[in-house]
This record gives sequence, structure tokens and C-alpha cells, in this order.
Amino acid sequence: MDNAKVAEFFYEIADLLDLQGVAFKPQSYRRAARNIESLDDDISRIAAEGRLEEIPGVGEAMAKKIDELVKTGKLGYLDKLRSEVPAGLVELMHIPDVGPKTAMILYRELGIESLGQLKVAVEGHKLRDLKGFGEKSEERIIQGIRTLEAKGARILLGDALPVAEAIVEYLRSSQTLDRISIAGSLRRGKETIGDIDILVGDDEPARIMDSFVHYGEVREVLMKGPTKSSIRLKSGLQVDIRAVDTKSFGAALQYFTGSKEHNVVTRGIGVKLGLKLNEYGLFERDSGRLVAGATEEEVYKALGLRYMEPELRENRGEIDAAREGKLPEVVRPDQVRGDMHVHTDWSDGSDSIEVVARHAAGLGYEYVVVSDHSQSLKITNGLSPERLRKQVDAVRKAEDRLGGKFRILAGSEVDILADGTLDFDKSVLKDLDIVIGSVHSRMKMQKPDMTRRVVNAVKSGHIDILGHPTGRLIGQRAPFELEMDELLDAAKEAKVCMEINAFKDRLDLNDVNCRLAKEEGVRMAIGTDAHSIEHMGYMRLGVITARRGWLESGDVLNTLGAKELDRHLRGRRR
Repeated sequence: MDNAKVAEFFYEIADLLDLQGVAFKPQSYRRAARNIESLDDDISRIAAEGRLEEIPGVGEAMAKKIDELVKTGKLGYLDKLRSEVPAGLVELMHIPDVGPKTAMILYRELGIESLGQLKVAVEGHKLRDLKGFGEKSEERIIQGIRTLEAKGARILLGDALPVAEAIVEYLRSSQTLDRISIAGSLRRGKETIGDIDILVGDDEPARIMDSFVHYGEVREVLMKGPTKSSIRLKSGLQVDIRAVDTKSFGAALQYFTGSKEHNVVTRGIGVKLGLKLNEYGLFERDSGRLVAGATEEEVYKALGLRYMEPELRENRGEIDAAREGKLPEVVRPDQVRGDMHVHTDWSDGSDSIEVVARHAAGLGYEYVVVSDHSQSLKITNGLSPERLRKQVDAVRKAEDRLGGKFRILAGSEVDILADGTLDFDKSVLKDLDIVIGSVHSRMKMQKPDMTRRVVNAVKSGHIDILGHPTGRLIGQRAPFELEMDELLDAAKEAKVCMEINAFKDRLDLNDVNCRLAKEEGVRMAIGTDAHSIEHMGYMRLGVITARRGWLESGDVLNTLGAKELDRHLRGRRR
């Protein structure tokens, strides 16, 4: 019984309790599940050593349940809950805009207990006559079904990347390799991944294929050949590996990284130069002589192009920019000097202010922004004005205990209310170093109303960063309806940053809107929205999104050092 499986069971318990209308407990189980997912140590070892209650959010009752799962692989409490609720209702709750109350109404009024039944009912317009439903409700639900179906078997970037890196590390440790790299859409940093592609450059590939198919997480070997093999992992994810000669590795990496549209254009450039480009190299078309192939850099140079970072290769103007010497110097992970959005145990986070700060310092940062929820978000234990003032004092004391060597900024993630006002008035906000304004409620407002709401908050003069600006959850909840051009105009005028929320299922703003923000002259701030110190590792996902949006270091607020950031924020306060 591994960490992910225990967390999965706890998430299911939370969903089933939600369906029964139980208050508070679902959130407790979800919090515990998030913390279990984030553990570095194996849950079975923690249980054997009697340390389960050391996990944040896990008390005596939950510890007994985890112990039962670890020892037996089953949980009587969960079996009881399953017997009380139709199994298909949990599936319905995976649809954006279908929560526990909606699922239960659909079940009680129409007998719907599966995705298929709901689809038939919506297409037959059976929902619009129910109390509280209507034509708009049907439209939202059918769009939610389409979103869920489109997600299919795709996996989040933040879930796929560590899996791929573990396989690469396994192959490196088990064999002497000449060259190896992740390829495909994962290397380009796409927000969801269909499968994982790995490329090896080696002149003796058979031994690598043998190691690959014997990887410990393999559930099924789909195909094994001398230069190409495919496996399905226990998680269900497919991984493909290809091996080429070292002299062809660069050309193959360029080819298998893609995108398809990028490759079509580069091949076309080759044709005009009398060259043929494929996964084996760049060749003279007439003589067949190999012109380039060992590295991507030499392939692009032979085509008259500057090297393009993988995240840029989507045929969105990068080839013209490479030809004209106008490619951006996209931001690098080592240029990020701090995390702009972290929660602590004062609201719904797992760790204390000082633990968060010490972890951030250990990551090489100069500062971290403590930004717990405001009072309206009661489900997250949002802070009242009185508690926020006490937290600001606690932040200052924690900073003193660190000897002035690390900056802790006192912030708040303040709810933007339906009319665009903020959850705290300016008398409360004046004591903070930084304010993030975010929408957490009334997410289905019509585009003009939502745009007016968010623009009002941006123009208020009281926020520094607009948090997760479109509110989307990848594959779970569609973005707000917003007039992005109007929002960016307001942000530019008010000098408010847009957040790249790096949490793995948000990545909001997305890459396309990041580039639009850059073109409009709006700065971005990358924050992990971490609820445990392990989540702070999501920063790299935010950086990848920034790179895909063509952002350079000057476009990102938290490439500033601590003193520069303080000066910037003091200037805004004046």
C-alpha cells in the first residue's frame, strides 16, 4: 500500500462524505490526502514506526484507518460508505460544475447514477424542468462532460515529469549511456501529456531495451524491439523509448520533441536549402551526405536558425524570431529568487511560518510570501482581521529568529467579492507587505459581470498580484469568462502583476495568456500556491509555463532580489 493509494482512498472518503452532506470531515480527509501524497517517506514505514500522527492533518482516528489500509489493503469504513451511496455518483462529481448537492438531486429526481445516464438526460433536455436547473445549467453540464471526456487518459505535466525523470535516472544508473533525454510534448512542457517519450543515443541499444522493460513499475510490456520498446506502468501511463546512433541523437531529439507544426516548417526550410531533415540527421538531398545530426544546435545552425528552447517549439513565431535573431532569453529556474504564494497552518496549509521559511531558504531563495486565505473562505479557516494582525506579528518574529538572513513577506490571499471589492478593507491591508487578490466564489458569472468584478479589484489600488486570474482547474473546471484584453489593460495601468499559479492542476495564467500579458507590458509573478512545503517544488512548472509564454527574467517579478522586491513594493505603497 503506497502513499498514492492511501491518498486515493482518503479522497474517495471525502467525496462520499460530501455526497451524504456531512460537514467539515470531507475537507479534513482531503487535507490529510494532500499531505500523504507529498510525503517523502513511505507510508508503510511511517505506520510501522508508529509515526502516523506526525503527518499534518492526521489524528488518532485517521491513523487507525491508515494502519488498517497498510496492513490489510482494505478499509471497513470506506466499504460502509460505498454501500450507502451509488458508486456512479462519485464519477458524476468529477464533472466540472457538478458538486455533491447536484449529483444527489440528479440521483433522487431522475435516477441518474452514471456519466452515460447523465449525458442521455442532458441531451434529452430532462434537467431544465428540475427546480434550480434550467437551460444554462444544461449547457454548463454538457460542457463539463465534454471537458472530462477530452481529458481522457491525459496526465498533468506535474505528475508526468517526475515519472519520466525517475525512469531516466533508473536507466542512467543501470547502464552506461552516451546520451538520454525526455522528448515529445513533455519536453516542450505541455500542461497535459498523453504518454511519455524517452530518447537514447547509444551505439549498443539492445542492453538499454532490456533494462527498460525490467523497470520496477512496469505492469505490461507492450512491445520490445532492438531500438524501440513500449511499456505500460502500474499507474496506467504508457512510456515509449527509442534508441538511435549517437551521431543522429540531435536530429532525433529535434524530431521527436516536435511539435509537429514546428517540424513541418523546419523541414520546409531544409527543402529550400537543398537539404533533407529527418530523425536520422540533416542530409544533402542530392549526395546524401550527412550535414548535421549529433546535436540540436548544429541542426538548427545548418538551417540558418538560432537554437530554440523546447518550450518555444509550437510554431507560434519562434522560427521567424530565430531567423531574425529576436528570440527571447526565456527565464530560467535559477533566476527565481523567491516564492510569491505559500499557505501555512494558519489557514489550510500544513506547515508553520518558520518551517516554510527555512524550506524556502534551503531551496536557495531569498524570500517567501506568506499568503493565507482571508475571512470569507471559511472552509479553509480563512483569517479574520484580528488573526491576520497576529499573523503579521508572527511573521516578523519568525524573520527575527532567522537572524535577518531571510526575508518573510507578510501577505494575504484576499478574496475578491462579487462586486469587485476586497474581503478586507484598506485599514487591514495597510499592515501587509504584499496582497494577492483572488476569486474563489461565484465563478459562473457572465463575462461582462466577471470582467467588471476583477477589473474593479485590479483598479482598487489595494492588490499587488491577481491570483490564478482565470480560476481554471485543468480538466476539472473551465476558466472564468473574462475579457482578457480589458483585464490586461487595467493591470498595466494599475501596475498589478498577473500570477502564474504553479500548482500542478492550475498553471494559471496559461502559456498563451502569459505571452499576451508580456505583449501588453504586464509583469507576471510565479507562486506555487503551496499548501505544504513539498508543493513548493511546483515552482518549476510555473517557470516552464513562463518559458512557453516567451517570458524573460525582466517579465517576472520574483526574479528580483529581496531588497529590490522591497523597494518595488514600497514604491507601490507610496
